[in-house]
Amino acid sequence: MASHIQYYFLLLPMISTLLIIPSHSQLTPDFYNKICPQALPIIKSIVQRAIFHERRMGASLLRLHFHDCFVNGCDGSVLLDDTPNFTGEKTALPNLNSARGFDVVDEIKAAVDKACKRPVVSCADILAIAARDSVSILGGSVYWYKVLLGRRDARTASKDAANSNLPPPFFSFSQLLGNFQSHGLDLKDLVALSGAHTIGFAQCGTFRNRIYNDTNIDPKFASAMQGICPKSGGDSNLAALDRATPTRFDTSYYSALLYKKGLLHSDQELFKGDGSESDTLVKLYSKNPFAFASDFKASMIKMGNMKPLTGNAGEIRINCRRVN
Repeated sequence: MASHIQYYFLLLPMISTLLIIPSHSQLTPDFYNKICPQALPIIKSIVQRAIFHERRMGASLLRLHFHDCFVNGCDGSVLLDDTPNFTGEKTALPNLNSARGFDVVDEIKAAVDKACKRPVVSCADILAIAARDSVSILGGSVYWYKVLLGRRDARTASKDAANSNLPPPFFSFSQLLGNFQSHGLDLKDLVALSGAHTIGFAQCGTFRNRIYNDTNIDPKFASAMQGICPKSGGDSNLAALDRATPTRFDTSYYSALLYKKGLLHSDQELFKGDGSESDTLVKLYSKNPFAFASDFKASMIKMGNMKPLTGNAGEIRINCRRVN
């Protein structure tokens, strides 16, 4: 589809300058190259500082991008606070008391708008870039990829859509695959994107049933997790999704699955030892970091292209927490 060009006049002291902002129906990696080339370096520096301050923040920023894209597309809707007109996604069960990193997004937004001298970088794009930067900072250059950009921000959000579209930790393999397929993703995307659980933590309430009732689990691992997560109480107690290297983006998540040490029921569903295609991918990724990196990056780009708002749809929010 042909690109459209929108012309905006930006008033600067003493002069009027013509600022050309491309408005693409398809996302492109060079969207900000001319209108605000300093945007991406600024985002990376703030993400880097946030992760240096708290390593866990990388997983939180990555998760925000997932939770944004899986609910009506990658449109920044997960960032919206509730209003009299809609109940947003922050209070949906998958996000309530667990979605975090909003302050970092606010800091990024303020910094890029100041540098660009006006709001030209969308909140949805900030989430996509911050997710990429988090992965490459915690995993190294092998995980770096060009983010496709040009998303615009939604003017509404839906708690119900978040509750129905984000896969819960108790899903079976068939339920997980069906959920991903409903978003235009396939089995390889499911297994590769699940590798994001190589960083971050889960709350006791999300894995209690697994460590007390699942059979596809290493007994010693279950016992160790029971020390963190009692049968009752302690719902917000945290355990690393990847005990070996919880703050490094690598392939040890898949190695753990081979030994029945996936923390979430949905994690272990990817490997059952039955020779399935999912099993084959888990084994491959556990042994071949480059295969995982390649497939993960491809799946992230594919996920980031889910129903973005482009052209004249949506808006570029001034404040990521509310519509203009």
